[in-house]
Amino acid sequence: MSWKWEYAFGAEEAARTVPADFLAAVERKAGELVRAAEALHIHGRAYEGIDPKGGEIIVSGGWFGYQVVVRSERVYVVQITYLGF
Repeated sequence: MSWKWEYAFGAEEAARTVPADFLAAVERKAGELVRAAEALHIHGRAYEGIDPKGGEIIVSGGWFGYQVVVRSERVYVVQITYLGF
């Protein structure tokens, strides 16, 4: 299994309603989070610690919340907020 990102909870539904340029910015940053998590947790499936604290990232037009689940080798986008500026 390799690291990936995906939407969780209502974020997938929210992603359907936001402008394409905002969504592209969210997806670019999610990709960066995946690369960082993969570099930090090389053997993610064998990880036995507590998952790191999630966070929020500001992108042009709004922000999104994420959570890293190391043993699943996933970065989950859990909330998307489009502010329109």
